Amino acid sequence: MKDIYQVIDKTLLTEKATRLADEENKYLFKVNPKANKAEIKQAVEDFYKVKVVAVNTMNRPGKKKRQRTASAGKTAAWKRAVVTLHDVDSIDII
Repeated sequence: MKDIYQVIDKTLLTEKATRLADEENKYLFKVNPKANKAEIKQAVEDFYKVKVVAVNTMNRPGKKKRQRTASAGKTAAWKRAVVTLHDVDSIDII
């Protein structure tokens, strides 16, 4: 198994993440693109000391970016994990 800090990059704090945390007890994380659901579940349980019910992942493609010149670039692709916690558990993000 990978180290916790190799699996979880950071916690995402967006409007959607806040709504999901408040209403559905789901939390969003930016994770290593090579991490699988079992590794993500184990890392969140070990780091935050909570019970994880489900993990959903999605690969987010990089976006095209262009500077003031004709040359175009691309931002890096990344992976997002939506972690559902048990009803009695919660994570204090702020």
